[in-house]
Amino acid sequence: MDKIRGDTMTWQEMESHWQRIWKKSHTFDAEPNDQPKKTITVAYPYPNSPQHIGHGRTYTLADVNARFWRMRGYNVLFPMGFHYTGTPILGMAKRVQNRDAELLDGLRDTFGVPQEAIESFVEPLNIANYFRDEIKTGMMEMGYSIDWRREFTTIDEAYKKFIEWQITSLRDKNLIIQGSHPVGWCPEDQNPVSQHDTLGDVEPDFVEYVLARFTWKGHILPTATLRPETIFGVTNLWVNPNVTYDIILRNNERWIVSKECSAKLRFQGSDVEKVGNIQGRDLVDQIVKTPLGTDIPILPAQFAKPDTGTGLVMSVPAHAPFDYMALYDISDSYDISPIPVIGVSGYGDAPARDVCQRLGIKDQNDSNLEEATSEIYNKEFYTGRLLDICGRFAGRIVSECKDDIRDWMQGEHNSEIFRELSGEVRCRCGALCVVKTLTNQWFLNYGDHTWKQKTKECLGEMDILPDEISGEFNNVVDWLRERACARQHGMGTNLPWDDDWIVESLSDSTIYMAFYIIMKFVNSGSITPNSMSQDFFNYVFYGEEKGHITSQMREIRNEFLYYYPVDTRHSGRDLVPNHLTFFVMNHVVLFPKIHWPRQIVVNGSVLMNGKKMSKSMGNIVPLRSAIKKYGADPIRLGIIISAELLQDSDMNLESVANIGDRLKRMMQECQEIRPAPQSYEIHEDRWIYAKLDQIVNRVTHNIEVMRLREALHDILYTLEQDMQWYRRRLLARGRSAPPGVMYHIFETRALLLAPFAPHVAEQMWSYLGHDDIISTAAWPEHTGRYNHTVHA
Repeated sequence: MDKIRGDTMTWQEMESHWQRIWKKSHTFDAEPNDQPKKTITVAYPYPNSPQHIGHGRTYTLADVNARFWRMRGYNVLFPMGFHYTGTPILGMAKRVQNRDAELLDGLRDTFGVPQEAIESFVEPLNIANYFRDEIKTGMMEMGYSIDWRREFTTIDEAYKKFIEWQITSLRDKNLIIQGSHPVGWCPEDQNPVSQHDTLGDVEPDFVEYVLARFTWKGHILPTATLRPETIFGVTNLWVNPNVTYDIILRNNERWIVSKECSAKLRFQGSDVEKVGNIQGRDLVDQIVKTPLGTDIPILPAQFAKPDTGTGLVMSVPAHAPFDYMALYDISDSYDISPIPVIGVSGYGDAPARDVCQRLGIKDQNDSNLEEATSEIYNKEFYTGRLLDICGRFAGRIVSECKDDIRDWMQGEHNSEIFRELSGEVRCRCGALCVVKTLTNQWFLNYGDHTWKQKTKECLGEMDILPDEISGEFNNVVDWLRERACARQHGMGTNLPWDDDWIVESLSDSTIYMAFYIIMKFVNSGSITPNSMSQDFFNYVFYGEEKGHITSQMREIRNEFLYYYPVDTRHSGRDLVPNHLTFFVMNHVVLFPKIHWPRQIVVNGSVLMNGKKMSKSMGNIVPLRSAIKKYGADPIRLGIIISAELLQDSDMNLESVANIGDRLKRMMQECQEIRPAPQSYEIHEDRWIYAKLDQIVNRVTHNIEVMRLREALHDILYTLEQDMQWYRRRLLARGRSAPPGVMYHIFETRALLLAPFAPHVAEQMWSYLGHDDIISTAAWPEHTGRYNHTVHA
């Protein structure tokens, strides 16, 4: 094998040397054989920008896992594709066409995209193809052990055939339905939006308010509340005196709401006609009638925001800290007492007053009001009991009767459900998103009870790492309901039965792991998209024989049976509420139990010097730029050693540079060691062997359970400390370490390091005199042979 000298090489020279050898020898090309297998997959990237150093975490963790099991004797399939589906690339092309300065500056200055490439980005496909190549090159430079023969994009014709099969199969099971449902919506693109369609990848979750109807002089003044149980304690309404409110005609009723609310009502299916305006100040001191028939005043408050709810707020000062402090601020002018509704242990009859006094809150603008509100709402929801004033609901715990009160208000007091996004969400085109009620929209019925039960069965049998994330999956399954699965704009696969609709990005990315197996044969020219019918997929995945079954189909079927199910699925925590849960749900309904996924590994995100990476903070470091400056292996180790799996990893480039220096010293030490047979002469030799054996045992176990930080700490630091102790003891005896002992230590250390820093490990292995590559060498085994000497 070609050698490379360590005294003059750069990181790029050394790493590219080993990458060429891996590619030339097809080291990571996976084919079925007699070995046990591991199918390890990771969320494929969306190519609308280069990857920054934070993107490297999930892929690096997956690669460590794949390399580890390959060295353990498993036949590892670790493939990769690219997700083109949806509107983000189209939105980006539109922004380029409109000469969006922020975008253009970021592409040019942060990511170093050449001007000629930027000019071509008015065509969406040019964007996707450019960044696909950029991301793929970065993955190769990071040393990811990917089988690139299986690569695809989600707009390849073969992939579209696969999605047509999937979506048709779901419809055949009555899990795709058509109807009217609320969705996150971009008013500019006129399309539903999901996480991948929004700036910052924000999931457009929405909350359901109850609209309580208050009446005044023939008008309805609705207020939006998340706490219908507090209707019994309303003392007044709040209006913002500085806001101009709309008077609208809705269902033959005159409503007074903010103009922002008028627009939201239209999106949610209401026939709204504006018939006038009224100033907020003109409503102050007016008397309204509550849904329960009592008279209360309208009072002024600055916190009544026109873009939240209806712009009008019902006041429950006994149980809402904002309301209590707003009343306190005007107590010289108004004498209104709180009306207790909920009893909570540890609080008086007005819990909002108690918590405001305890936190020293001074007025309605105090920043501690959010903390006070969170405390009261949680305490009252889980432990509060309704008082006698609540009539038929008295004595019940809030969490157990909140829905009943909502239904009662809808049935007896004409209340309605009003939905809003839980936070500001912007489409990638820049438009502010809203909640829209779509009619004749196609939905995946994730609310189906039987489907949910089957999903929970799978989750209960899966290995989910880390364990503390398991509950989040079950919670997501509980609240999931119908979700739009198609849109009328974007890149992707048309619905087979309705060409006006395109399958959206979180619906065509749930079972593609199975397609990697097929794509190898497409890329080699063995099969074409035209031959991929419903019957083709039903044979490959189910063994159903209809029509002529070719030898090629049998080979694909056998490879599927060998590599499926997915043994480990890697992804970030932000995808638990959508992609990862959909991944499980689609597998359990489309595949037999033997092919259900076995493990999910979830990791946190990456910070840079304690802060979230963003262009506004100027702390985005493009991955390929970082590789060029620091080397791939130092970055890999910097990502891993800075946090445990679910924690956010805090990257510090100075520490990455220090890790690089340590790795260089380790390679240098291997250059100075000559091969020698393993031997031991004295007690200290047996001691270091015992310590090394224990480290092998711990590292092996910790990688198996993805506690990679602990494993890497043992390899880099614990073993170093043990070697220093060993050398000091030998020095005290007036002798040096036997060559065979040191050779065995460094050989074992190189093997342990190989999944984490593959280029450095290959270099160490080469220096130690090996002609094979370490990536396919056997993992060291724990023997326990010298453990009786470890405490001596």
